[in-house]
Amino acid sequence: MSTDFKPGDTVAQQVQRIPRSGIREFFDLVQGRRDIISLGVGEPDFVTPWHIRESAIYALERGHTSYTSNLGLPKLRKAISDYVDGEFGVRYEPETQILISVGVSEALDIALRAIINPGDEIIYHEPCYVSYAPSIALAHGVPVAVPCLAENGFAVTAQAIEQAITPKAKALVLNFPTNPTGGTMNREALESIALLAKRHNLLVITDEIYSELTFEGKHASIAALPGMAERTILLHGFSKAFAMTGFRIGYACGPRELIEAMMRIHQYSILCASIISQEAAIEALQNGAKPVAEMKEQYRLRRNYIVKAFNDIGLDCHLPRGSFYAFPSVQSTGLNSSEFASRLVKEENVACVPGNAFGPHGEGFLRCCFATGLEQIKTACERTARFVESLKTEGA
Repeated sequence: MSTDFKPGDTVAQQVQRIPRSGIREFFDLVQGRRDIISLGVGEPDFVTPWHIRESAIYALERGHTSYTSNLGLPKLRKAISDYVDGEFGVRYEPETQILISVGVSEALDIALRAIINPGDEIIYHEPCYVSYAPSIALAHGVPVAVPCLAENGFAVTAQAIEQAITPKAKALVLNFPTNPTGGTMNREALESIALLAKRHNLLVITDEIYSELTFEGKHASIAALPGMAERTILLHGFSKAFAMTGFRIGYACGPRELIEAMMRIHQYSILCASIISQEAAIEALQNGAKPVAEMKEQYRLRRNYIVKAFNDIGLDCHLPRGSFYAFPSVQSTGLNSSEFASRLVKEENVACVPGNAFGPHGEGFLRCCFATGLEQIKTACERTARFVESLKTEGA
C-alpha cells in the first residue's frame, strides 16, 4: 500500500494552471490596514439604500426564508423583464428567458459551461475582469484575448475581433462599460461587431453590470440590435449601481434554449439565489432609480477629479466614460505595473491594482477605483504625486 499520498497531486490540471486573482492579492495586502487608502477593490463605498435593506428585513420578518424556483422568484423575473426593456430596449419573457443567479460571476460561469465543448475558442477583450480567462479555461475552453487600446478609449474594434476568429471560435464575451478601463462602446461600433457575430455564427455573452454608470451618452446594448437577441446572453446584476455587492444577486437574459441549459447547471450547483436577496432586488428595481442617480453623480465628480489629478501628476489617463475605475498609465515612470503598485503601497500607503492583473494587455497601467470618498481620493492623489516626484529624484 502506497503511503506517499500528496493531496496536491489530486488537483485538476485546469485548476493548477489558473493563477490567483491579482485583485485578491492586493485586497489581502490592505485588509485590516487603517493607514492605507485603498483604490483597489471595485466595490461602492455607499451603503445599500435603506429602503432596499428594509425590504430584506421585512422579508425575514414575514418568514420568507424558503427556496425559490430554480429560475428565481416570478415577481423578480417580471420586474427584470420590465427594467431591461426600459433600459436596454429588448424584451425577454419572464417565464422562460430570465434566470436569477448568485451575482454576474455565477451567471458568466454557467453560461460558459452551458455552451463550451472541449477545445472551443472563446474570444474576449483585454484588459478585462480577472475571471473571464480562468472561467473559460475551467469550462475546458480556449481563451482568446484581443486588445483594447488606450488610443481607442479602450473600446474593442471589429477588426481586432475578426483577426482572432478561427473555425474553432464559438462565442464572444463583451464587457462594456469595462472593468478595469472604463471603456464604453457606442451603437455604431457595436453594429460592426454584430455583423461579425452573424457572419461567423458566433454567440455573444455581454456583461453589462456597469451599464447604469455610463457618464456620457446613453448605454447601448448589443442585445438590442436587430437580429442579436436570439444569439446573445445578457448578464446584469445589482452589485455596482445599486450598491448591493454583499447581496450576491444577478441575472441572465437570453434565448429560451440557452437559459434552460444554464438552469440545468444552476439547479445542481446552486439550486437558487437567496430569497432575501431576491426580495431586496425587487425593491431596488421598483424604487431604486433616485439613489442610483445620486450615487452616479458622486462617481462623476470623483472621476473628473481623479483623472485631472493623474494627468497633472504626469500619469497619462483617459477619461473613463463608464464604470467607477480610472486606468492611468505608469509607463512614463520607467516602472512596470507591479513595481509601481508595490512601491506605492509600501512607500505612500496607497493601494491600487497593477494593470497586468487584468491580462498582459493591462501592463503599464494601474486600476484605481474612485468608489471611495472624495477626501480620500484627494489624499491618495497627493501621495501618488509625491511618489512620482521621488522617482524623478532617483533617476536624476
